[in-house]
Amino acid sequence: MKDSFLFTSESVTEGHPDKMADQISDAVLDYIIERDQKAKVACETLVSNGFCMITGELKTSVYAPMQEIAREVVKKIGYTDALYGFDYRSAAVLNGIGEQSPDINQGVDREDGEIGAGDQGLMFGYACKETETLMPLPIHLAHQLTFALAQKRKDNTLPFLRPDGKSQVSVRYENNKPVSIDTIVISTQHSPEVSQKYLKEAVIEEIVYKVLPKEYLHDNIKFFVNPTGKFVIGGPQGDAGLTGRKIIVDTYGGSCPHGGGAFSGKDPSKVDRSAAYAARYVAKNLVASGVCDKATVQLAYAIGVIEPVSVYVNTHNTSKHSSTELEKCVKSVFKLTPKGIIESLDLLRPIYSLTSAYGHFGRELEEFTWEKTNKAEEIQAFFKR
Repeated sequence: MKDSFLFTSESVTEGHPDKMADQISDAVLDYIIERDQKAKVACETLVSNGFCMITGELKTSVYAPMQEIAREVVKKIGYTDALYGFDYRSAAVLNGIGEQSPDINQGVDREDGEIGAGDQGLMFGYACKETETLMPLPIHLAHQLTFALAQKRKDNTLPFLRPDGKSQVSVRYENNKPVSIDTIVISTQHSPEVSQKYLKEAVIEEIVYKVLPKEYLHDNIKFFVNPTGKFVIGGPQGDAGLTGRKIIVDTYGGSCPHGGGAFSGKDPSKVDRSAAYAARYVAKNLVASGVCDKATVQLAYAIGVIEPVSVYVNTHNTSKHSSTELEKCVKSVFKLTPKGIIESLDLLRPIYSLTSAYGHFGRELEEFTWEKTNKAEEIQAFFKR
C-alpha cells in the first residue's frame, strides 16, 4: 500500500512588505561590512504606509547613509510610482539605530582572537535528494514561481504585474518521494485595468508552465490565482512589513524544524545567521557524500562561548551510520566555532543582499559558500578509516 500525503510550502516576492524590510536590513549590513569587517550589526526595518523605519544596534566606525540605502532598495524592487502604494522618492525614512550594548560585545570579541557566540540559540540545517540543489521540492518550486513573477514584471512580459506577490505549492508524495504537484496558489498585485480572467490565464501560461519542471505537471492541478479577486492595493500600503517575519520562506519551507532566529540585518558574529548557514553546509555535504539521503543538523550555542554546546545529526533512517558516528564526523570535518564558520565560509563580505529574497539556501551562487559540496570527499574518507 502506498504511503501518500501532501506537503505544502510558500514563497513571497521581493516586493512583499516583509521581504522589503529584509532587503533594506541586509543592504545596510552590506554597506557597513564592506567598509568595516569588524563591525557588529543588528539592523531591523519596519515598512508601512508611506514610511520606513530603520532601527537596531551598531558598533562601527562607518557612517551609513540610511535614507539613501533604503530608497535605493525600494527603487530596485520596483516601487517607483505612488500608484503602486509606495514610492521610493516620497516615502519617509526614519533612522532609529542605536549603539550595541558593551555587555554583549565583551563576550563576543575576545583578547585571544576567538569569537564568542553573539547569543544563545539553536539552528537547523537540512538537505535531501528531492532536487539537484538538495532542497525540498515544495519550497524550491515556490521560489521559482515568485522569482518568475518578479522577472516577468521587470522585463514587461506581464506589464500589469506589480511588486507584491506570494506563491504556495502543494506536492503529492508517495512513499516519501515527490511525484506530482497537487495545488498551486499565486497571489499577485496588479494594475486595476487587467481582468482577473486574463491575469489568471497569463500567469499560468507565462509563469507556471514555462518555469516548473514538466515531470510534476499534469492536467488536474488545482490553480488558485488571486482567489479573493482583485489585488491592486499591495506592498506596505496593504500590510506593514518587518525584518525577520519570513523565516520559513527563508529556509526549508517547513520541511525541518526552525530555531526561531531570523537572518537579515545580522552580521556573521550572530550565530542565528552564520550557524544556520553552517548547518546547511554540513547537511548538504553529508547528503552529497552519499552517507545519507536526507539530513537534519542541529547546532546550539551559548552567548560568549566559543564551541557549540551541542551538535545533532538526524538522517531519517537513510544512513547505515549511527548518529554518534555522524556527529563525530561532523566535529572532525567542519569548523563550527563562530570564527571557524566565518573563516571557512568567507562570511565577512557584502553578500547578504543576495540572500534576502527567494531563499538563503538552494541557490548555487558563487557568493553562497554554504552551498558548496567541497567537504563530501573528506566525509567519505572519514568513514573509510
